[in-house]
Amino acid sequence: MDHSSLPGELDRGMKMEKQIILALEEGARLGEKLKELAPEIAKASRMIIDCLSSGGKVMICGNGGSAADSQHIAAELVGRFKRERRALAAIALTTDSSILTSLANDYSFDRVFSRQVEALGSSGDMLILISTSGNSVNLVEAARVAKGRGIVTMALLGRDGGKVVGEVDFSIVVPSSDTARIQEGHMLIYHIICDLVEEEMAGKDSNQ
Repeated sequence: MDHSSLPGELDRGMKMEKQIILALEEGARLGEKLKELAPEIAKASRMIIDCLSSGGKVMICGNGGSAADSQHIAAELVGRFKRERRALAAIALTTDSSILTSLANDYSFDRVFSRQVEALGSSGDMLILISTSGNSVNLVEAARVAKGRGIVTMALLGRDGGKVVGEVDFSIVVPSSDTARIQEGHMLIYHIICDLVEEEMAGKDSNQ
């Protein structure tokens, strides 16, 4: 017997389809709102280009899904996005399990990123913080340490920007209160940034 043809199964299937359509419509509406952030996205791209062009490196960090985004960005820059070009200096501060667990154990989880910034960061580098809420203490601490070392700070945020927005030199805040939509907005934004950075850096290399 085909249970998918039972009334209860049909009702559940229709409910799921409606939920899917609603999520897609929310994503489309958010995409329209992100158009208003074009000047901020362009500025962020220029900041990264300036950092890399002057010999600096880009450090990226975040928690949970934002940790995965940090690694994604680093991979696009060190590897490639669309074009063949030289590798670009980027590192996600979310990947070394020994460092992360030792810092969390010996100090506190609040210092898992700031201590790495202290160890690896120099004036001329850039720190990108990613957070849907903007209230992660370890990101606030990382921003403060970076500022003290002359490191440019930028954040990808959501909601009202939280505490991080007041600690960084520049931020892009996705206009949503839904965590999933914010993360989707972040991915779209950093893919655009990676494309712009790569195009510019590939052009610089070809002109040398």
